[in-house]
Amino acid sequence: MPIKNEALPNRDVVLIKIDGSRFLAVACDSAGAIGEKEGDVVKVPPYVSGRFTCRVALMEILAVGATPLAFTAAISCEPSPTGEEILKGIRDELSSCGFDGIPFAVSTEKNIPTSQTGLGVTVIGIVEENELRMGKTRPGDALYCLGSPKVGNEVYLGNPEIADALSVKRLSTIHEVHDIIPVGSRGIKGEAEHLASVSGLTVRWDDALPVNIEKTAGPSTCVIFTASNGLELKDFSPVFRLGTLE
Repeated sequence: MPIKNEALPNRDVVLIKIDGSRFLAVACDSAGAIGEKEGDVVKVPPYVSGRFTCRVALMEILAVGATPLAFTAAISCEPSPTGEEILKGIRDELSSCGFDGIPFAVSTEKNIPTSQTGLGVTVIGIVEENELRMGKTRPGDALYCLGSPKVGNEVYLGNPEIADALSVKRLSTIHEVHDIIPVGSRGIKGEAEHLASVSGLTVRWDDALPVNIEKTAGPSTCVIFTASNGLELKDFSPVFRLGTLE
């Protein structure tokens, strides 16, 4: 697949060629009205909001095969207590994948009182062109899903049905796994059909699918991936086979 210095279609990732063989990968995510403030719609601790927002951008970087280099957090709330709790969540998510020492830039709102939680994060990574996980899907590959689509109050830390960034990092080390795409608001069906389209293929869905492929997956609570047919992933759960690319 030819790579240009542009955003990947329907993905929150930009690839920028920096020399003959390396790309910067830049991914972002945002969260609004998710926290403990008066105007928040989904009531969760800001720690949780920070952790899941970080997770989404981190998963996008890992899914294309890049290694994180730097991180930014734009927190549209006061430094304390909301900002501090969001940053704890972000740091714990990075630490869970072994990225404790990543350089970190932070901005908070110090001038205006806020009644609603707002957060934007960016992860910058680097990847060699021959290690990019894009356009690797082949005819006959099986389509799998790791995790289940969840949204709103269904999303909580420790939920065994939710994929995490560490799982994506581990998937990316398996040779038989080809493309990996975190699923967001477009749902499994939208992401899978886009993946098939850019690969010049179509999805033949299995009968009696085990998950709702139309449902939003919120903060990337599941990921789809293609792999050699018959691949066994005993150390990943839950994993569902969804169909075949042909």
